[in-house]
Amino acid sequence: MNNSLLVLVRDHGLVKKLFFAAVLLGIVLIALPLCAQENQGGGDQVAREFAALDDDWLEDEPEQVYDPLEPVNRFFFTFNDKLYFWLLRPVARGYSFVVPEPARECVGNFFRNLKMPARFVNSLLQGKIAESGTEVTRFVINSTAGVVGLWDPARNWFDLKPSPEDMGQTLGKFGIGEGVYICWPFFGPSNVRDSIGMAGDYFLDPFSYLAFNDEEGFKVVTGAKSVNQINTTSLKLGDYESFKEATLDPYGALRDAYYAKRRSQINDKK
Repeated sequence: MNNSLLVLVRDHGLVKKLFFAAVLLGIVLIALPLCAQENQGGGDQVAREFAALDDDWLEDEPEQVYDPLEPVNRFFFTFNDKLYFWLLRPVARGYSFVVPEPARECVGNFFRNLKMPARFVNSLLQGKIAESGTEVTRFVINSTAGVVGLWDPARNWFDLKPSPEDMGQTLGKFGIGEGVYICWPFFGPSNVRDSIGMAGDYFLDPFSYLAFNDEEGFKVVTGAKSVNQINTTSLKLGDYESFKEATLDPYGALRDAYYAKRRSQINDKK
């Protein structure tokens, strides 16, 4: 045990990677449901989508949610909540003050364009051939006419919208059960199935193959993902605050909204 510890300490590259991983966890705080939804064209649209939770997904009494870990989940919900208000929101506010909204929307477009492989593969796995073709077409148009994805001419000119498919939805389509509800520290609402799906999508993210290729690549990915999450949050400031003010039990409301959205997506009622 002691020898292993000495080897770890002597391996400066590994120590640095672990350090940057810790920094990434501290910065890349996915602001509960706010950062769990991809930016689809600016803060106003996101605000409308978030406000539509009660109107569209929670119109009826939500199905039962299996939450045997509720005491632990509530603890991590509070943990994430404090981190959002004490760290991520102030950083995102400062960022939005410096970077104008059109530029922030371009940043969101750029990162969304890079996530094409996950949407493409999951569309194929779900048998959605047309959507997978749309993803390829969007990627070609946006990577060229959209200047490496900074703009979204595929959507603006040709009304080609990205498909919000992910591995969690694919597993749901294959009949895999949800499992217990989990509120992850830093990452927010999930369940066993979506947690496995998130791990699967990791390997469909081009950044994943750069992160541990070498130390410099790891630093680049760490910085890029941090900017992406701060940028995403800056476009949604105020949404989570409004959501909390509108409910007596933010934990339960967020959990039910998460399940309502995921079940709706799996049933293709996006």
